[in-house]
Amino acid sequence: MVGDLMLDVVLRSDRALETGTDIPGSVSFVQGGSAATTARWLGRLGANVSLVTAVGRDPAGRALVEAVRGDGVRVRAARVAGVRTGRIGVFVGPGGERSFVADRGAADRLRPEDLQVSWFARVDALHLPVYSLLGHPLGDAGRRSIELARAAGVSLVSVDLASIGPLLGRGRRVARQLVMEAAPDLLFATAAEAEALLGGYGVEGLLDFAPRAVVKRGPKGATVLSRDGSERLRFEVATQHLQAADTTGAGDAFDAGFLAGWFAAIAAGRALPATLRQAAVAGHKAAARQLSTPRPELPLG
Repeated sequence: MVGDLMLDVVLRSDRALETGTDIPGSVSFVQGGSAATTARWLGRLGANVSLVTAVGRDPAGRALVEAVRGDGVRVRAARVAGVRTGRIGVFVGPGGERSFVADRGAADRLRPEDLQVSWFARVDALHLPVYSLLGHPLGDAGRRSIELARAAGVSLVSVDLASIGPLLGRGRRVARQLVMEAAPDLLFATAAEAEALLGGYGVEGLLDFAPRAVVKRGPKGATVLSRDGSERLRFEVATQHLQAADTTGAGDAFDAGFLAGWFAAIAAGRALPATLRQAAVAGHKAAARQLSTPRPELPLG
């Protein structure tokens, strides 16, 4: 796992915002970061998982590293001097809709030279949110991690499109080239992210970027796509609808469950369609656990 470990500052309002005055609600400090959340859920599901990341030399960075380690994740953290640990302001409205303000800070300072070849030996899978392929030096580190993983014989590289804004920051053509050059074996996206990347074409277009793709549709389930030569496969996997006050991290938890389910099915010798279905069901279960589990307050003292 290569990518962000962030501090989520969650502001939850009891009613709509009113300009120039106070409204009741709550403010909490919790672990965030797409890569870190996926890593923690993989750890909770019993996987042997490492997180390669960057944090500041500050109390938030120390607390976040310890929180992730608490789920059995091996953390390889570059500690960046003079830059504070990344923060995300998460505003959750009374209807559960979310808006984000990103101050990525040290999360974007992971460098290729921070990576060690030995970290990628005997690794089965490498997962990256698209943030880890953007900008400098983080994007360079993300691409270098793929090179090291491929050289070590990794069997699966997966990428999550993660967020439309950063993904399309330099335009759709650049975004497509970025994903194509990463050459993932498995691509995760929400329906909105798939549409943003493809420009209105059907989600089957994701198979131009990876031989396997999963479109996460929240309470509507997931669309699973696969190609093998000229043969293409598409099917839907339903999920139970859950009422959640905050859906942050559910997609990252789905990725973890899918990856764990994928390797469990492979080990059991299942055929590809059954493997994909089992993985998607496992992804839904992990997402449901994220939605139904309150995120604990992070001790910063």
